[in-house]
Amino acid sequence: MIIVNSINDCRNAINQAKFEKSKNFENLKISLVPTMGYLHDGHLNLMKIAKEKSNFLVVSIFVNPTQFGPNEDFEKYPRNAERDIKLCEEMGVDLIILPAVIELYPIGFASTIKISKVTEMLEGEKRPGHFDGVATVVAKLFNIIKPNIAVFGQKDFQQCLLIKKLVKDFNFDIELIIAPTLREKDGLAMSSRNVYLSENERNDASILFATLERTKQLIEQGESDRKIINAYMQNSLRKVSYLRIDYAMSANADNLDMPDYFLAGEEVVLLLAVFVGKTRLIDNTVIKVPSKLIF
Repeated sequence: MIIVNSINDCRNAINQAKFEKSKNFENLKISLVPTMGYLHDGHLNLMKIAKEKSNFLVVSIFVNPTQFGPNEDFEKYPRNAERDIKLCEEMGVDLIILPAVIELYPIGFASTIKISKVTEMLEGEKRPGHFDGVATVVAKLFNIIKPNIAVFGQKDFQQCLLIKKLVKDFNFDIELIIAPTLREKDGLAMSSRNVYLSENERNDASILFATLERTKQLIEQGESDRKIINAYMQNSLRKVSYLRIDYAMSANADNLDMPDYFLAGEEVVLLLAVFVGKTRLIDNTVIKVPSKLIF
């Protein structure tokens, strides 16, 4: 496994790998799993999928400052490069790029990519500038590594829509794979931020998945009124009195449109962002509105 810290070293390593493959008349098929490190089983699952689809797996480990707001947790975001490197080696990663901030954002850097529409509500509204930072760093990684495949997790649902738009609008020749959210035994979505939770908070955080499952059942039983669906989610979350709801919303899964009523056959995404104590957790699930409504 190769570990690099610079853009030039990353490109050189990839070019060398292409040369080695060419000697056997093979092509290098590169997959990329972008991460902010402090890896968990969810990340490892993305790597497993990427490994199966390619013959050269690149993992980026970079806590991207431009996607954090001024009052967010950039400085205290969990980091453990030594542990991350060991896990990547166990997963058969071929190349890790672990750059310093100044490597990706050198002095004088003054460019930002902004994707409209799918970024203007929910996370985009609650975390101004967040998606500009995501789009910019992902575009830079795509240009540096030039992967054939990139694998992202569905837990960051709105981010996945953003990346799809980025690839389409900027003509990146990349196959995107969106992997299902990996969960703990009680349903809590795996996240690097879960380590912030106290024991009691960790137990209470299971209400997020339970709420999503109950709301799916509500839709399966025939409810299509978006306001009723949203209210049902919010009331479910309030069963844990100290939780603070940032949002609990339903929307069209393709474009985040929010109609008064969802149509039969339409895919709906249920999206949550909740403060459990001081820790902000997000989660989501997708459900198709049944064609034959059950009353």
